[in-house]
Amino acid sequence: MNHPTIDDLETHLSAEDLAALRENLHGQHLFRQEQLQQIASAAPSRAADLRQRQAASQVEVRVKLAASARMVLADVEAALKRMDEGRYGACHLCRRPIARQRLMIVPQARFCARCQQVREAGR
Repeated sequence: MNHPTIDDLETHLSAEDLAALRENLHGQHLFRQEQLQQIASAAPSRAADLRQRQAASQVEVRVKLAASARMVLADVEAALKRMDEGRYGACHLCRRPIARQRLMIVPQARFCARCQQVREAGR
């Protein structure tokens, strides 16, 4: 009889885990879409264009916020696609399972903690 090891328990995702992660990802997806719509609707009109030029820092913040939201949205969509394809939870670099706890915190994670650290150290 095979008993799960500690590593198995740390990486195994139950059906309930996957359902909770999928729900979390769908919630993030909706939030980011709404965020991008709000940013787009806050774009200056021609009459307000002059005032917006005076507040260039506000425009820069809005542009960076939109870029960040688009990046997270793409990560969330990619995670949902991996779920649909049965590839969710495997590290893109080492192909080992990503720790369950990491996925519960960052459900769109593409890398295990070790590979993520290596990637960040290489920047």
